[in-house]
Amino acid sequence: MQVGLFIIGDEILSAKRQDSHLGKFIELLSLRGMQLAWAQYLGDDRELLTARLREAFASGDLVVSCGGIGATPDDHTRQAAAAALGRPLALHPDARELIWQRVQQMAAEQGVMADADHPDTLRRFQMGVFPEGAALVPNPYNKIPGFSVGHVHFVPGFPVMAHPMMAWVLDRYPQLHRQVGVTERSLIVQGAMEASLTPLMEAIEAEFAGIKVFSLPSVDHPRWGRCIELGVKGHPELLAPAYDALKQGVIHHGASISTEMVR
Repeated sequence: MQVGLFIIGDEILSAKRQDSHLGKFIELLSLRGMQLAWAQYLGDDRELLTARLREAFASGDLVVSCGGIGATPDDHTRQAAAAALGRPLALHPDARELIWQRVQQMAAEQGVMADADHPDTLRRFQMGVFPEGAALVPNPYNKIPGFSVGHVHFVPGFPVMAHPMMAWVLDRYPQLHRQVGVTERSLIVQGAMEASLTPLMEAIEAEFAGIKVFSLPSVDHPRWGRCIELGVKGHPELLAPAYDALKQGVIHHGASISTEMVR
């Protein structure tokens, strides 16, 4: 099972707001020895969201979707999820109760009586309208929940809500946690071109199953100038021999090594 992330909202694509979900999600995954396989930024376009969510539901991946589950006209994620599943939308009774608790709390703070039939309350109940059969994702910040269908989980766009909800979702998959996460080792290579090192990279991946080789060239690195960060990543037990082979290959190539790094 791979792990994917949707980050939804026109405000992200227009840079009115800066995304903080991608980095935080990678951090939460790393703490559990997991890795992100893919991520997509999507605007508030119902047809596009429906198509992408249909693919996610069919993929079997563990997917978290951030944003667009409010009840204003520019929020389309709940409706798109229902369309992708071919299910009707329905007010989840437990979500209604949680939202009502929040409405009562806000009313008490303002010194007024809560009214379940007030138009504002009825609009808030719309935030509990999910595809039929959905389960709830608890929101520790203000009680208003997200929802899950299968392995696809929907949380709000607000980081203060979304991030603890992401963690809750990941903790529902202990079978994907690893005591030791993926590790990587790399070295800064100078005096070599990426193309000339490609055969070495291919040979390392062919010899060491489960190891990935990466190459990050720079033309103006602030410390090393023109260089290549060349490395391997994978399970720690497999990493050392693959890294040694990579390092010896670079030396044999005649390139210089400026520094070595472990992450």
